[in-house]
Amino acid sequence: MIRNQVIHLIQKEILLEWRQKYAFQGLFLYVISTVFICYLSFRQVIDLPTWNALFWIIQLFAAVNAIARSFLQESRGRILYYYVIADARAVILAKMLYSLLLMWVLSVFNYLCYSLFIGNPVQDVLLFGLALLLGSMGFATVLSMVSAIASKAGNNSTLMAILSFPILMPLLMTTIRFSKNALDGLAWSVSYSFIIILIALNLLSGALAFLLFPYLWKD
Repeated sequence: MIRNQVIHLIQKEILLEWRQKYAFQGLFLYVISTVFICYLSFRQVIDLPTWNALFWIIQLFAAVNAIARSFLQESRGRILYYYVIADARAVILAKMLYSLLLMWVLSVFNYLCYSLFIGNPVQDVLLFGLALLLGSMGFATVLSMVSAIASKAGNNSTLMAILSFPILMPLLMTTIRFSKNALDGLAWSVSYSFIIILIALNLLSGALAFLLFPYLWKD
């Protein structure tokens, strides 16, 4: 039953996103404009740590802007409607899975824009893609839950930023170090510890959201 509810809720999210294309297009415009500003600021080949740091800074703020709307855009009446027809666990799972899909699309788009304007020094694209996937998964799980908490505090987007950044720091630092190995073209065995840590962080944040959200939902 939860599975069917999750599928229908994800379909609803996609339909709403399609109807509000201006919000989705705004995210793409944010990524393009930020990458272009970085290009105008440097106008030269930048070193790998700077390339990597700028990429994930753009990813972080794009994630906050994208996933903040997860619960903050929901009206009180619509949330009450969800409360009547759907299980709380289905709601949070649908939000996290849709946020993951959105973050993955933004990640690929950011990578393509970055490669076009600033260059592509990534030596192991497959490993970098794995870093994008695990990083996007972490952003989706953490920010979806924080968005739900912020929505209970009067839809305060500032509160979401304050709550999310300290939680995201371990995830972000690990992802930056992991993706740096992909830029350097190091062997996969060097990155196994980072992969395990990221998977563990994603599972932990996802499990906490899955277990705690029903209590938040009842409030």
